[in-house]
Amino acid sequence: MEIGKVLNDFFSAIDGDGRISAAHIGVFSALLKYRIDHDWSNPIMAFSRDIMPLAKISTTVTYFKCLHDLHRLGFIRYEPSVKCNRASRIFFIENG
Repeated sequence: MEIGKVLNDFFSAIDGDGRISAAHIGVFSALLKYRIDHDWSNPIMAFSRDIMPLAKISTTVTYFKCLHDLHRLGFIRYEPSVKCNRASRIFFIENG
């Protein structure tokens, strides 16, 4: 899968969707950048401290809200870690 297709699919899906904010777009883009930097792995293993600066988000409340929303809307599958020293697993849902 190439980055252009992932972004095109994402932006096509969110077109006109009032539930998606700039923060959601920032988090999704940061997750994609992190994935690219980690050999295009799926899932990515990431801590909030890895993604938040890339997404330009400063509060964990906003970050986790966006993650949960993106999960609920079917753009990612988010498996939070229950341990603070273990990264969460984030899967990209690839359509076709």
